[in-house]
Amino acid sequence: MIINADLHVHSKYSMATSKNMDPSNIALESQRKGLDLVATGDALHSKWLGELEETLEPIDDTGIYRTNDSVKENTTHFVTTTEVEDNERIHHLILIPSISVAWQMRDEFKVKNMDADGRPRIRMGGDEIMDIARDYDCIIGPAHIFTPWTGLYKSYDSIIDCYGSRPDFVELGLSSDSHLADLISELGDYTFLTNSDSHSPWPHRIGREFNSMSLDDLSFESLRCAIRNNDIVENYGFDPRMGKYHETGCIKCYKIYSISEALERDMKCSCGGRIKKGVKGRIQQLATYDEPHHPTGRPHYQYLLPLAELLSTVHGKGVMTKYVQTRYDKLLKLFGSEIDVLLNTSLDDIGQVDVLLANILRSYRDNTLEVDPGRGGRYGSVEYK
Repeated sequence: MIINADLHVHSKYSMATSKNMDPSNIALESQRKGLDLVATGDALHSKWLGELEETLEPIDDTGIYRTNDSVKENTTHFVTTTEVEDNERIHHLILIPSISVAWQMRDEFKVKNMDADGRPRIRMGGDEIMDIARDYDCIIGPAHIFTPWTGLYKSYDSIIDCYGSRPDFVELGLSSDSHLADLISELGDYTFLTNSDSHSPWPHRIGREFNSMSLDDLSFESLRCAIRNNDIVENYGFDPRMGKYHETGCIKCYKIYSISEALERDMKCSCGGRIKKGVKGRIQQLATYDEPHHPTGRPHYQYLLPLAELLSTVHGKGVMTKYVQTRYDKLLKLFGSEIDVLLNTSLDDIGQVDVLLANILRSYRDNTLEVDPGRGGRYGSVEYK
């Protein structure tokens, strides 16, 4: 079976996260998006675990859950997950076999207060965290590996230097893609995951990146096998230029610098602000090849932007305005999920409803869209004329 899965989101108990990130809203918006499987996120937080137990029901012994008020034939399912921060401020994504296992794991970690934040700060190294994850039969890998604040490559030049042994996957993050990542030789052996890291349930956040995966059945064990065997059919995600940290740039005035110029300036901008090393610059430092060396079986990486953002761009209206949301709802009523509209519906049919949207979708599907790249913590923007 082929499923669409977003394996990294956060709950309302994480810092700077929408209060609407509860199981019901996550399930509803994920279904509208077209996701078959979504992460619970934050599964080491006791209050969140309590809510999950109240609102989700297990599907036999699969390690997969659904909301207890959902329509059984047509629903998004959940897998238990958490993201943790280690003592080097590096983030790790952990997929957990069940909610009960998450309860058991909580006491294993060195942490001042596990419930201080949905993404806990663990006073341990990546190797120690992975050892615990493996003891509980979890799936683990670096989250958004290139992100300059909290990605693994911020502090290490090699994955093994962090973990001591091989993790199960690499999450690319919003500011990179498989073409950039496969410039680095050590990544050729890893499964790449593309996930949203969403902090809100709204359709321009949740599922903005996702994985199309081939599973034997909908179970944690099948998910484990798919990740370890690289049974990813296709990665879907941002054009990396849209990510907040794609280019090296000032976090104050957003001027773009080459990595060499930024280093010469000691990462200080002419405006007095701090220059933040971008993903592209860091990859240039780590690159083994001049051109990407995709290993056999590396899936295609398809760029896409959330439908609400595309509507906002072409109509010049805010992404959460009634104008955009009304058009969004109409498109889903006519053509199915958001993923169907973005990827599967014919442009002629979309053009009958919204010719401006059809035009920008054509550019996006053809990878010919012009983008003002993200840098210094500001998302990139589509240059649409």
